Amino acid sequence: MKFAIQFCAVALVFFVGCKQAEKVNNLEISKVQELAFVSFGDKISNEEVVTSKEMLLKFEDMTFGDTINVKFASEIKEVCAAKGCWMKLPLTAEKEVMVRFKDYGFFMPLDSQGKEVVLEGKAFVQTTSVAELRHYAKDAGKSKEEIAAITNSKKEFSFEANGVLLKVK
Repeated sequence: MKFAIQFCAVALVFFVGCKQAEKVNNLEISKVQELAFVSFGDKISNEEVVTSKEMLLKFEDMTFGDTINVKFASEIKEVCAAKGCWMKLPLTAEKEVMVRFKDYGFFMPLDSQGKEVVLEGKAFVQTTSVAELRHYAKDAGKSKEEIAAITNSKKEFSFEANGVLLKVK
């Protein structure tokens, strides 16, 4: 009889302990799911986001000097290889947007090419000078020949991000 009571007590402790471990595991899983994005710059959400194609339509309606506040999602095509201080995001196969970060206040990881991002900030259209285009080509690790081949300024879709979410899953 005494053995049966001890056995029941040990079994009870075991089952309660397993329930607690399961709750801890569920909590850990929840935290991992919450960390689906790593945040850079200002805290932003991944809600009310426009697609790259919708963003292209907005850019095409803009003229020099126009700015709009917007949040959109895309995949990183290219990131500054020197320190992550800019990135290029595709809008279509042929068109892209050059993204810089507000007040040079944060940078993206150098290995973030190909990852999905959500960014919030100001979109605008600008002309980028030959000198600046060559600087970006150098940052991107282009060859001297490729850099020297840049001879004309370029109308670009630009974006100043105040916050970025980088998808980690």
